[in-house]
Amino acid sequence: MVLKKTKTTTKAKPKKLKLVCLSHKEDADGISSAALIRQAFGGDTVLVDYPGQMESLEKIASDDKLKTLFICDLGLSKKNQDEFVQILTKLRKRHVSITYIDHHPINSKIRKQLEKISVKMIHDVNECTSVLVYTKFKSKLNEHAIFVAVCAAITDYMDDRPIGSKLLQMFDRQFALISATVLTYNIVGHQKDPDYLLYLVEELTESKYPHEIPNTYEFAQIQVEKLAQIMTKVKKGMKIMKNLAYMELSDSGASGAVNFVLGFSDKDVGVAFKERVDHGIYAVSIRGSKDCKFPLGNIVNTLATDLGGSGGGHNKACGAVIPKSKMMTFLKEFNKKLH
Repeated sequence: MVLKKTKTTTKAKPKKLKLVCLSHKEDADGISSAALIRQAFGGDTVLVDYPGQMESLEKIASDDKLKTLFICDLGLSKKNQDEFVQILTKLRKRHVSITYIDHHPINSKIRKQLEKISVKMIHDVNECTSVLVYTKFKSKLNEHAIFVAVCAAITDYMDDRPIGSKLLQMFDRQFALISATVLTYNIVGHQKDPDYLLYLVEELTESKYPHEIPNTYEFAQIQVEKLAQIMTKVKKGMKIMKNLAYMELSDSGASGAVNFVLGFSDKDVGVAFKERVDHGIYAVSIRGSKDCKFPLGNIVNTLATDLGGSGGGHNKACGAVIPKSKMMTFLKEFNKKLH
């Protein structure tokens, strides 16, 4: 009697599908948004600045295990918006679920293209991104998530908006203000330490207040001392043009100085910029006063793109990335448009 050998088949293990949140790393709104998404859905977090935005998106898209993608607090510019749609279109063809949550102005044509490929759009220029995340997914979040969203609204100057202001009323205002400030100083001061930024996301996900995270107040004090030094430098070193004032920084971030430039200059627009040596560009922060009537985000978006860079944002708070050789041209052309 001959026994026949039977083939044994082993079932291939199913791919472990991935959920990723790509969020802005430079302020509390991006960090808080990432924390809220993580609390609601789990998954991995990738934090980026604007120069690295598209490179990181491409890397995420190349992972064939990707199943769900959230993109938070990352506005689009004329330079990258078409590429952004192309990458997301390829992902949708792979049936990747994509949710884009943002509060920066978006081109209506681009919005329609994203809606056409069934990207879930949660977009409102009247609230910060973290508040939008909380409002949409609050059934999946705990009560502490409200405070995380409030901190983001404060530091994005959007705590006076309909939802943001209502959420802020639930807390002692001074407690919320100091917590948001400490969180922001720790984010800004650790931009070159990606592991620490991810650690902040984890701590906020675990419902920690900023004062409960080790050494945050001590580090914030160091940042305050640096800002006091920046104040002195801005007073002495800022340059005045007809319609704006500007300051180049070498040993601190532009976002920390731009409000001083605006305030000390008595102009309606302040500009601060710092060279990113690794990219051959200037990172630029721009602020407008309460009396500024110009849509700064739209102006900067167009002008920066024309000069080979990128930019955009809100009417009174925006940023740009400008090639080093075009920085003075940018300032002169920007000044001309503010008349």
